Amino acid sequence: MREQDESSTVDSQTLPLAGIRVIEFSHMVMGPSCGMILADLGAEVIKVEPRGPGDKTRYLPGSGAGLFPAFNRNKQSVQLDLAEAADRDVALSLIDSADVLLENFRVGKMESMGYGYEELAERNPRLIYCSLKGFLAGPYGQRTALDEVVQMLGGLAYMTGPPGQPLRAGASVNDIMGGMFGVIGVLSALRVRERTGEGQVINSALFENNAFLVGTHMAQAQLSGEPLRPMPTRRATWAVYDIFRDQHDDQIFVAAVSDGQWHDLCDEFDLTELAGDPDLETNQGRVDHRDLIHAELQAALSQLDLAQIEEKCTRRGLPVAPVNTPADLTTDAHLVASGALASTGLPSGDHVDVPLLPLTFGGRRLGLRSDVPTPGEHNARYRDGPAEAGARDDDREVDVGESKTQSQ
Repeated sequence: MREQDESSTVDSQTLPLAGIRVIEFSHMVMGPSCGMILADLGAEVIKVEPRGPGDKTRYLPGSGAGLFPAFNRNKQSVQLDLAEAADRDVALSLIDSADVLLENFRVGKMESMGYGYEELAERNPRLIYCSLKGFLAGPYGQRTALDEVVQMLGGLAYMTGPPGQPLRAGASVNDIMGGMFGVIGVLSALRVRERTGEGQVINSALFENNAFLVGTHMAQAQLSGEPLRPMPTRRATWAVYDIFRDQHDDQIFVAAVSDGQWHDLCDEFDLTELAGDPDLETNQGRVDHRDLIHAELQAALSQLDLAQIEEKCTRRGLPVAPVNTPADLTTDAHLVASGALASTGLPSGDHVDVPLLPLTFGGRRLGLRSDVPTPGEHNARYRDGPAEAGARDDDREVDVGESKTQSQ
């Protein structure tokens, strides 16, 4: 691991989850994001990967290329062939010493390999077993799920795209948020264990997470009795809450969501006639005359560039945002100046700037303590077998033998 900027790091022993050991059996996004959040909070997260090249997520092309770099910092990598007796003993020893086990494989896979909760709880009654799946128990429980599957099934794609064109959200929102709910469950279970001394199973799922995300739309449909309109054609709540264009035809979002903001907007952009129009004094009146307002405001904004519009709106406390791409965020002035990005080393030797957790503790970020590990990078550290449960000795080692390929 390269040397880190001291200003962005925190002594691992002062972190909230220092002393907690997590064994992570996961791939893709939901499990790794859950594990990374726990790792960033200070837990010792041991990622178990197959022999050979390791987790297949490492090698995804296209839009999947960023998954492994984004969700696997601050972890240890150990490679095991879980079908081999010797490696099974290593895995069970690690689990015996663990506080938490994470898994996000297909339904029944962990049980078929002898790593179900019932078997492991007999060995380690304090174990918190976090199972991250597509669906919680119910009629869909055995289905295969992806973020796209639950976005379509759960109405999020319908609400995101224009009418007749359901559209996947532009990030793995259910995978990541499902991992976050897994963390919430783990933290809650750790608290319960303080009182009872016993672990338990925690389940988090993509579909139920998606239902949580669209809960406001569900409530709206019941209260209004009207068919829901997708967000691009939704009934307006405010007259000014839209994307406009500057003099160079670049896009910028501008909003005014109160009477005070409306008057500030009119004052700042010299919309004198609109400000004095009695039909526009109320929010409903402005919504009723939305097309008129948009035409006048767009004409005013077309005389300015993005920087001028942003400066004017910010000065008056008006919501404003240029329409950026994710690539723009690596040089975003706020993220860079506030230390929100971590330059993370990859096994290839490359570095990528990725966001740290959107949290501070005592005014400090939970920083990067170790880069994305190479497959099996920490095999030697665990060669001689883990210490007793609850112990945290960095000199522990486990013998994982020679590498050979096993798929997940």
